[in-house]
Amino acid sequence: MPRFETSDGLSLHYEDEGDGLPILCLSGLTRDGRDFDYVLPHLKGNRVIRLDYRGRGQSEWAEDFNTYTLMREAQDALELLDHLGLAQAAILGTSRGGLIAMGLAATVKARLLGVAINDVGPVIDPKGIEAIMTYLGKKPKAKTLAEAAAALAYVQRDTFKDVPQSRWDQEVAKFFVQTEEGLELSYDPKLRDAVEAASTVDVPDLWPMLEALNGLPCAIIRGANSDLLSDETYTEMLRRLPRAKGTVVPNRAHVPFLDEPECVTLLQNWIGEMQ
Repeated sequence: MPRFETSDGLSLHYEDEGDGLPILCLSGLTRDGRDFDYVLPHLKGNRVIRLDYRGRGQSEWAEDFNTYTLMREAQDALELLDHLGLAQAAILGTSRGGLIAMGLAATVKARLLGVAINDVGPVIDPKGIEAIMTYLGKKPKAKTLAEAAAALAYVQRDTFKDVPQSRWDQEVAKFFVQTEEGLELSYDPKLRDAVEAASTVDVPDLWPMLEALNGLPCAIIRGANSDLLSDETYTEMLRRLPRAKGTVVPNRAHVPFLDEPECVTLLQNWIGEMQ
């Protein structure tokens, strides 16, 4: 099981498979490298590196939840590249991972070959944050994975149409761990404390961070029903990054799974720009 130790002493898990263009995959807030299970078959011919952030997946939890920040997680990503001896990599960032990629572009752009962003931008719709806070760090009411999957399918029935139940079964297996006492979270519940602490700090203007991507091959994905990335912000992102390519995925909210045909075509074209 591949692991590396961060500069502040945490052991983090990662997956590293394939050869070719190195693509570092960075997941959503509560997620881990399994976020990219569905798109992995479509990335053949490339070296795909998937990181479990601190406090998520198979990585160690931090004693101090205040290290669950975008800046620290960006540093962890760079330390993973250093551990692997990679001077540069492309980044495929879903949600929080996209924000990390923007931060890296603004600070260490020379380390990046290109960036693909999945359903996030410099302006985050408050409705999306409100939705996340309804479940972040909370023990689920469902007692089994099957019960949780059925509930998730029901809740998402209007915003994620044409998704088979088997996909929701796979999803809840990433969110939760089955125990004799019921379901437990697959991440550190104190991640909620970190997000609440961050909400008390003034948010800087993130548009300059996005604009730092100019000159790099870029792809931007938005779920048509997203409550986190508005159509207005998505359109403005493409205006400010005139060389970027984008797609809006029908029947998807936050976040597209990345194996939708629109996503696969966009990502393969994005990879082609870097080869």
